[in-house]
Amino acid sequence: MQIKELGHVVLYVTDLARMADFYRNTLGFRQIARDGGFAVFSSGRTHHELLLIEVGGNPVPKKHLAPGLYHIGFKIGDSTEDVKKALKELEAAGVTIIGTADHGVTHSLYVLDPDGNELELYADVSDAWKDDPAAIMSPTKPLEL
Repeated sequence: MQIKELGHVVLYVTDLARMADFYRNTLGFRQIARDGGFAVFSSGRTHHELLLIEVGGNPVPKKHLAPGLYHIGFKIGDSTEDVKKALKELEAAGVTIIGTADHGVTHSLYVLDPDGNELELYADVSDAWKDDPAAIMSPTKPLEL
């Protein structure tokens, strides 16, 4: 067996309406369905890439450096300008911005969704990894936006 691609991510959420609105209205995912306690989204690459399932309760505070999911990465463009534009939109929407990074092949913006899940919104800014896969291991540098 060989994995061909990452298919989708499923998140349990505290408030489906709030979270679905964030992923649709703020991040621009196309909502495929919302019914009862779930919402399904796709960027158009495949049948679905994100599924939200409402479980209620309160967000669980994330423990730093604990086992489990660290973040989910979403490609938002192919230039630093795409990241700058996203930053302005997210700031205007009141989204919690927790950092930026220059990873060499990508420029990234890190944000929290309404339940506190960390998301990396990135632009591919170099194809160096195609010729040298180790390029993705370049030291992280600050990214000024």
